[in-house]
Amino acid sequence: MSFWAVSRGLTPQGKVAPMLNPNQRQFLEDELRYREKLKMLAGGNAIDDVYVRKPDTVDDPLELDKHDSFYKTTKSLLVLFQIMGVMPIHRNPPVRNMPRTGYSWRSKQVMWAVFIYSCQTTIVVLVLRERVKKFITSPDKRFDEAIYNVIFISLLFTNFLLPVASWRHGPQVAIFKNMWTNYQYKFFKTTGSPIVFPNLYPLTYALCVFSWLLSIAINLSQYFLQPDFRLWYTFAYYPIIAMLNCFCSLWYINCNAFGTASHALSDALQATIKGEKPAQKLTEYRHLWVDLSHMMQQLGRAYSNMYGMYCLVIFFTSIIATYGSISEIIDHGATYKEVGLFVIVFYCMCLLYIICNEAHYASHKVGMEFQTKLLNINLTAVDTPHKRKWTCCWLLSTRIRPS
Repeated sequence: MSFWAVSRGLTPQGKVAPMLNPNQRQFLEDELRYREKLKMLAGGNAIDDVYVRKPDTVDDPLELDKHDSFYKTTKSLLVLFQIMGVMPIHRNPPVRNMPRTGYSWRSKQVMWAVFIYSCQTTIVVLVLRERVKKFITSPDKRFDEAIYNVIFISLLFTNFLLPVASWRHGPQVAIFKNMWTNYQYKFFKTTGSPIVFPNLYPLTYALCVFSWLLSIAINLSQYFLQPDFRLWYTFAYYPIIAMLNCFCSLWYINCNAFGTASHALSDALQATIKGEKPAQKLTEYRHLWVDLSHMMQQLGRAYSNMYGMYCLVIFFTSIIATYGSISEIIDHGATYKEVGLFVIVFYCMCLLYIICNEAHYASHKVGMEFQTKLLNINLTAVDTPHKRKWTCCWLLSTRIRPS
């Protein structure tokens, strides 16, 4: 392109700057600082104002466990997932050079998940066969009964998506848990204070119990509102509805944890600015923020497939239930069956609202709110020798947005 432009007397186009992801940008900045440090050493100059990222060290696993408050406070939900066979990750022994959370297809947690899934699938197949048979051979096919059959058959198919949507992404989930473990210890070493998750321990326990109670309540309501809904059908839907509730609870907890970590990081940054020579640690704080952004990206890689199928099922159920209930009310008036459909619609809409609202909350806390606090920092409070470096770090930080 440049040769074509010069041969015709035109000004060649300038080079397009490459778009770097946070990892590439971090590597490039470290290389530039290291070269600057070598030049200053060769010239005999002082290198106090040159920050170079500290080399990664192997942390003591006992220290990682000591500061891993996120795992301790959310352990009840992880154990419930193991019991239900939804996500069979396990905790490795405290050995150096071994991740604290792991996933193996030969672990006892996976074997238990296969056993529970086999028992659950047997009941699901029996109920599915009964519903399909009744749907095909019923002589009087009312529209509302057809809608109910479509909804409950689609919910049963959720059971068959579990190995594909959840188990297959077990290694990515383990990476996400290990990132949380390492981040909390790194946060403690940088700021001198741990990340505190207030009320998360009782909240997680309450969500575990509430998920199953809500599943029982929804299934029993359908049993009383639907004359053709037998009691033994509910045993196929109890774990499915509880699994959907637990997925929503997990998303709520993860998003709130990101908001809490971002708030703790911003408070620590404000406290550091008021101290002596704060710019010596500003780049370390920026690295903590970039690591938090990386964890949000890993959250998407670990759970995207799972929540993608999850939202598809909820959208499909909501649309079918809404259309069926409104159509039946217009044609035949309101009955108890339509009340059951409205219960399903309200339940699905609540799940969608929680997922979307919490995702927006986490993105706002880690992204815009943290950047706003950076903008409000008074640069006159920063020591003069490090003011230029702080300005560069701030400009680079504002260009990185968590995804």
